[in-house]
Amino acid sequence: MSILRVSGLRARRGPREVLAGVDLSLGRGEVVAVLGPNGAGKSTLLAVIAGLLPASGGAVERDGRVALALQSPDLARRTVLANVELALAWWKVPRGQRRERALAALGALRVDGLAKRQAGELSGGERRRVHLARALAVRADVLLLDEPFAGLDAATRADLLYDASSALRDGTRATLVVVHDRTEAWAIADRAVVMLDGRVVASGAPQALLDSPPSADVARFLGFDGSLRDGDELLLTRPAHVVVGAGDLSATVTRVIPLEDGLRVELTLDGGRLYAVVPIPGPAVGDRVTVRVSGGVRCPA
Repeated sequence: MSILRVSGLRARRGPREVLAGVDLSLGRGEVVAVLGPNGAGKSTLLAVIAGLLPASGGAVERDGRVALALQSPDLARRTVLANVELALAWWKVPRGQRRERALAALGALRVDGLAKRQAGELSGGERRRVHLARALAVRADVLLLDEPFAGLDAATRADLLYDASSALRDGTRATLVVVHDRTEAWAIADRAVVMLDGRVVASGAPQALLDSPPSADVARFLGFDGSLRDGDELLLTRPAHVVVGAGDLSATVTRVIPLEDGLRVELTLDGGRLYAVVPIPGPAVGDRVTVRVSGGVRCPA
């Protein structure tokens, strides 16, 4: 059964309509990630659900208490433990339960060893972990997280994603997370929701959406950057769909970008442009190569 229900939700920021009729529901135990480009309405959606911004139309129904953790991991000038206990005090958790709950939440994010440290001494990654632990400690029925992995280097973010993927699992709670990067959704979410221009345009298991996006706009947002005309259709592809050095299509290499473990190559064909990742040393700009396409999404040209 759903614990959060959003129907026809609309909201404005000044003259602009930011949410244009959003429908969404979450059940207990679900972790749902919201993705979309800047300006799609993701953070506004969380703010309206949490009651921080008024809706201009539609409805939000919540069963139980809602907690929102904003993007900025601001902490009070106290110890790590005191910061989490302050959140529990604000939630009117009895004093005798606060320390145990705070330490349990810090332990879930592997920062219980920092409990006595002053917040001002923490690294960026540690602050993110404490900020997330503080949100977990209140044990809300609906937990809203706005870009909890923002501003971290790749290694620190990967470690936090690994720990958060288990820490967010709770059969009694629904969790809605706005994320900046697709890899974050794939790491933590049971379901991904794509927002474009203030609307939900796709919803489903992350891998299912990637395998079969429902529209060309969703496909392009999910990284289908190649486009090849085939009669009255366009074939949209990701680099994983394109194999260089095999097949019966002929292409010219028009750009080469070094990556950590290979090269990203741009391939120009008579019917469009494709992208692939190849091992080093790979082809050079101007080389003619053969190409095979396996997979992709077809849409009207």
